[in-house]
Amino acid sequence: MRPNINLPADGTSRGTVAGFIYAMLCYAAFQATFVYFILFLNSLLVPKGIDDGTVRALPAALALNLGLVLLWGLQHSVMARKGFKERWTRVVPAHTERATFCLASSAALMIVMLGWTPTGGIVWNIDSALARNGVIALQAVGWLLLLAASHEIDHYELFGLKQPFYAMKGKTIPKPEFQTKRIYRFVRHPIQTGVFIGMWAAPTMSASHFMFAGLMTVYILVGLYFEERDLVRQFGQRYLRYQREVPHLLPWKVPQTSRLPGDAQPARGDEAPTDEAPTDVDAK
Repeated sequence: MRPNINLPADGTSRGTVAGFIYAMLCYAAFQATFVYFILFLNSLLVPKGIDDGTVRALPAALALNLGLVLLWGLQHSVMARKGFKERWTRVVPAHTERATFCLASSAALMIVMLGWTPTGGIVWNIDSALARNGVIALQAVGWLLLLAASHEIDHYELFGLKQPFYAMKGKTIPKPEFQTKRIYRFVRHPIQTGVFIGMWAAPTMSASHFMFAGLMTVYILVGLYFEERDLVRQFGQRYLRYQREVPHLLPWKVPQTSRLPGDAQPARGDEAPTDEAPTDVDAK
């Protein structure tokens, strides 16, 4: 679960209709990229699928593709840093910062997909039609889990629509709250769980697909390490308890208590003291 810290701190930012329209266009671009991403992984109905292009030997393909993933990761991580945001919002309005981040993430992911270099080989192939359909259904469950989990926190804040809407209306931005609703009672990072299922549930796993899923998995796991650290800084003992009671990515146990730390407001002084403001890592 990521901390919602992208909104202006005092909630007084003023926006315009143009800013909200810009955010809607960024949102549309992100969703279109997400659909392309799913089709890219399955090499369906897109001009460049994951196995399309000039096939190169494994070392060359790995080097080229690693560079692309690092480029995407650099954009993703740098733009999520508090210091970068403070400088960036001197250029763009604070209420459009998140939408701009989503637009940049979409562009970076498109660069990865269009520049992806395939390599030869098949890691696994499922012959049974019934089993293949089952794996495809599992992949669909992963993408639906991602979508549902984004709505469990705040889908429109996550993708940068809420900020300019509130600013346009001149409304006060609600302060971020630690929440453990429904899906988040079983895993701490269901969005990333959905991504992993979507990437790895393939009836035919080519070497190119395996490389893509492997590199992205490593990056996401590293990003989650830093995100967990930031969440502990922001929510203190409440999040430490949440870590103990709820699994990281796989729902291998049911919460032992009827109430989780995000079900109620924290007691005064519950947060761990820190000299550094929390920052977010957007691995989604």
